[in-house]
Amino acid sequence: MKNLWNDADAEKMVADYARKGVGRDLALRVYTTRLLGGEPRLVLHGGGNTSCKTKATDLVGDEWDVLCVKGSGWDMAVIEPQGLPAVKMGALLKARELDKLSDEDMVALQRSNLIDPASPNPSVETLLHAFLPHRFVDHTHSTAILAIVDQEDSKTLIKTVFGDRLGYVPYIKPGFDLAKVAADVFDADRKVEGLILDKHGIFTFGDDAKQAYDRMIHYVTVAEDYVARHGKPQAAKAALPAKLAKPNDIAPTLRGAVAVARGEGRFDRMISDFRTSDAIVDFINSAKIADYAGRGVSTPDLSIRIKTGPMAMPAPDADKLGDYKGVVRSHVEAFAKDYTAYFETNDALDDVKRTMLDPMPRLTLVPGLGMFGHGRTLKDAKIASDVGEMWIEAVRGAEAVGNFHPLSKADLFPLEYWSLEQAKLASNKPKPLTGQVVLITGGAGAIGAATAKLFAANGAHAVIVDLDPAKAAEAAKAAGNNSIGVGADITSPAEMRAAFDRAVAVYGGVDILVSNAGAAWEGRIGELDDATLRKSFELNFFAHQSAAQNAVRIMLEQGTGGVLLFNTSKQAINPGPKFGAYGIPKAATLFLSRQYALDYGAYGIRSNAVNADRIRSGLLTDAMIASRSGARGVSEKEYMSGNLLGQEVTADDVAQAFLHQALAERTTADVTTVDGGNIAAALR
Repeated sequence: MKNLWNDADAEKMVADYARKGVGRDLALRVYTTRLLGGEPRLVLHGGGNTSCKTKATDLVGDEWDVLCVKGSGWDMAVIEPQGLPAVKMGALLKARELDKLSDEDMVALQRSNLIDPASPNPSVETLLHAFLPHRFVDHTHSTAILAIVDQEDSKTLIKTVFGDRLGYVPYIKPGFDLAKVAADVFDADRKVEGLILDKHGIFTFGDDAKQAYDRMIHYVTVAEDYVARHGKPQAAKAALPAKLAKPNDIAPTLRGAVAVARGEGRFDRMISDFRTSDAIVDFINSAKIADYAGRGVSTPDLSIRIKTGPMAMPAPDADKLGDYKGVVRSHVEAFAKDYTAYFETNDALDDVKRTMLDPMPRLTLVPGLGMFGHGRTLKDAKIASDVGEMWIEAVRGAEAVGNFHPLSKADLFPLEYWSLEQAKLASNKPKPLTGQVVLITGGAGAIGAATAKLFAANGAHAVIVDLDPAKAAEAAKAAGNNSIGVGADITSPAEMRAAFDRAVAVYGGVDILVSNAGAAWEGRIGELDDATLRKSFELNFFAHQSAAQNAVRIMLEQGTGGVLLFNTSKQAINPGPKFGAYGIPKAATLFLSRQYALDYGAYGIRSNAVNADRIRSGLLTDAMIASRSGARGVSEKEYMSGNLLGQEVTADDVAQAFLHQALAERTTADVTTVDGGNIAAALR
């Protein structure tokens, strides 16, 4: 492990923060915390914690001895001083005299002694940091350390690797009890430079930030060197099919299988993040991968991210994909059954009222291909994949020096179902489209961009498809929520297929299609050249059919239903003069939407259309507004607001209609009119 301390960088941070009123101790605490947090082999996504003991002044000017400790929700890699809330030391130290302290009372004690009451909750390991006398304390979940502690006879191996330089602390759930035992271990031998927490991680400490950091890097390196020197050969590899399927071939099936069924055709869907590398594939191709996965997580903190551990699948045979669908679903069902039994068995051991988390895996290992992280958002799915990479490294190391023997699932349960985490669960309210993926054609235009932004605001990840890739990327950035832009000529079946393949590659599948792209050509129908009419049909009908075919293909693989939404325009039922080239294919698209409703309703796939009129966009440009108003003999203002409400209709109004149809779970074969009121274009 490389030591990244740099005197010049450290002093620059001290100087920069001094100008903001931050003292040297806290500035250096931020500096080394970022060094630790930036290395995934030490800390991942909110894990780990650091502290320093210093002085702080409260709102009335009184000075206190305080512990500045990492706050809940802060990532060590990007932490700021406010991410290390100051807690009054006196009350924390007094707590050591107590015989017991519940988690809730511990949190209350810490919060009631914050210098700034608006600070985030201090770490659950705050008392451990406080009870140690050192000014600076660091804690990580180093994968190399985990390789040593995740052994059946870990205490003996820890002694072999580290001698008497580190104290040994048996596994205890983080909180008050662990803090007291760890402090007692240190008091029994105050010469130790750190503590090894069995099945958990490592603490190091020192009189200054550099000493604590140097000790962390040193002992992690000792562990790494031991694993490298004493490693035994890996287990034999499993046999793979002669022709492996591709990740995109199985991603929709897997994504559908891990969706949580809520009954009556409703699902809480997951996003899937595929991850692969030579190192990942080399490890998961082991003949023992299912055994490793079944043993559990490498450190209990990971249970928040990947539950009781990964799910291991067999390798997919490209020539037997039909059979593999059943394999996927049977493995997911088995994982969910085992998880439910794990919950029920451990929940029955006391009278605490708990809510079971959904039983679906958050990490799937597929030999020959790689792994899929699953989460309700792309961020959560990527975190699961990140955790998976570190799980692999820890298990590889543990198997190299012995046998991977992590914390038992019975001991894992109290942490996964910690009362404070349950409180967070109760307050977590997902958005209406959380976990869903929407693909929008013509996505950089006025209607497409407005729809993408609205759907993303309601929780969906948007795939914005447009002929101009730069504009598609710009619209995706504006939509937010980790949306992506894809450049494609949607009149090309190959490019349309590639756009959907991109959605599968990034998110695992597609749940909603907004088939929106279109363009208009003017001319009296009897004088229109054949090429223009065919060109209009390619874009205004066949591209809609191509998009719907691709969406349905994926939705059927997922098995969780879906929604097809078509922008058909009022021209489909109320043609305008010299607009036949546009209206006729749009009329065909309107009936296309109804045909999909008829043919795929039994699979939970709904199909609706929005019948919009006179929306300022790339289709209805200023020039066309002038032309159409002239054709009708009215002013441009009268043309744009020529409806029963006397109001101009906007792209945002159309987006609202699409959102309504996406959320209307019992509505299909619908046509929603968005035109301010036009009796000639109104349907039943």
